[in-house]
Amino acid sequence: MKLFAEKLQSIEMTNKTNAKIEALVSFFEQASDQDKLWAIALFTGKRPSRPVKTTLLREWCIEVAQIPEWLFLESYGATGDLGETLALVLPPNESQNEKSLHQWLSEIIELKSKPEDEKKDYVLASWNSLDDYQRLLFNKFIGGSFRIGVSKKTLVNALAKYADKDPNQIMHSLVGNWHPKETSFEDLISGAHINYDNSQPYPFCLAYALDKELDELGNPNEWQVEYKWDGIRGLVIKRNNEVFIWSRGEELVTNQFPELVEYFLTFPHDFVIDGEILAVKKEGVLLFNDLQKRLNRKNVSKKMMQEIPVGFFAYDLLEFQGENVTQQSMEERRKKLEVVLENRETDTVRLSEIIEFSEWNALYEIRENARNFNSEGLMLKRKSSVYHVGRKKGDWFKWKVDPLTIDAVMIYAQRGSGRRSSKYTDYTFAVQAEDKLVTIAKAYSGLTDKEITEISRWVTKNEIEKFGPVRTVKPELVFEIAFEGIGFSKRHKSGVALRFPRIKRWRRDKTVKDIDTIESVKALIQN
Repeated sequence: MKLFAEKLQSIEMTNKTNAKIEALVSFFEQASDQDKLWAIALFTGKRPSRPVKTTLLREWCIEVAQIPEWLFLESYGATGDLGETLALVLPPNESQNEKSLHQWLSEIIELKSKPEDEKKDYVLASWNSLDDYQRLLFNKFIGGSFRIGVSKKTLVNALAKYADKDPNQIMHSLVGNWHPKETSFEDLISGAHINYDNSQPYPFCLAYALDKELDELGNPNEWQVEYKWDGIRGLVIKRNNEVFIWSRGEELVTNQFPELVEYFLTFPHDFVIDGEILAVKKEGVLLFNDLQKRLNRKNVSKKMMQEIPVGFFAYDLLEFQGENVTQQSMEERRKKLEVVLENRETDTVRLSEIIEFSEWNALYEIRENARNFNSEGLMLKRKSSVYHVGRKKGDWFKWKVDPLTIDAVMIYAQRGSGRRSSKYTDYTFAVQAEDKLVTIAKAYSGLTDKEITEISRWVTKNEIEKFGPVRTVKPELVFEIAFEGIGFSKRHKSGVALRFPRIKRWRRDKTVKDIDTIESVKALIQN
């Protein structure tokens, strides 16, 4: 536990990925195999379920610290994190416990079935035997809220460096079905529970945002133009009668799309196809908000598949019958892709449409109309280009439609984290709904440091109520909010959800009387 806490502290003190990787490698070099397994489990979301209600933790902390409840709530409001508040409010520990990470987590798992008095004795004794930071980790373990700034990719790269293995193999192994109590560290990183050869992916070829005039790209005949879709970029891999689907985030998402797996298994050939996973119906592509309902589910019901069917728009062919074709030209790969999908296009799997044009000027109107059928804009790919690893400027460009915008008023503010913890950086915005305001979006990017400082001072002077770390403020500051897409949503009080909202500018020239109405916002969905 002590080693784990030391390395996490060093990770939290840096925003440099290489430094985080070095700290993780150092932990793996020194920790026991059981501690390594549990650390990996924590970082990948396999944390123990909460054995003690947070209300009890709060009550016990107030009792031990001998402070009034209002003071605890004020402290909680200042930190915005229960585990951190508990760790800071409690008196200094009187002893030091040397239990290992896996011992702590095993005990926490067993605690779930204990009576309340035994739980209290255990928690109080634990608090008294841990220093401030270890106590913070313990609180997050027992509160079921362990979240640290280590991405799965950073963890995978650290494990790959430590074990001298292929990062993609490590990634595949980690998303497999495993548990720290049922496997060994060596079996986990070697992928003993998977067949990696069949599922090994290729790195994605990525595009740059178009930063020049179309005429500067040269002859239009040298370019392939397609629609850009707002779904999940994915690689479909079919080898030896098995199908695997990798997302651009380097995660296996095969189980989330059983209808795609079932359909691709009917193909006679082996291949690797790059494309986009979208929510689709016969009438066309649905919004990303619809697709989102299908994501991150352990099991997808037949009802869900019927309500939100998914499809795959095929962009590119990377491998055919075991042959790597990434170094062939875009034009050659497209011809081979058309052969693979010949007479097999359905609502489930389609070839990405190539837009026919002879002059660059013709693309402007096509791009402007793209949002009418839920496209984000256009992709421009040089026909002679190979399938690069990552980005290579000059071969692939994305040309997105201009973002939608609305004017909204700020009604809530919350402090940031890290170096911004002293300022209000997270804001909630609202629009007019008859005689009241209704929340429409949260955003935290788009302002300068100077503007954030000014707004933070304003929030301090104009706060109305406190709800933990959140402050209700006077509805006076108006902002222009930009976003990529919009759709109806039953999950939000406003009835709509915005895609990638961010602050475009602070509208000092406007008052709350000038903000959009919920009707004008919903009208954007029709457009």
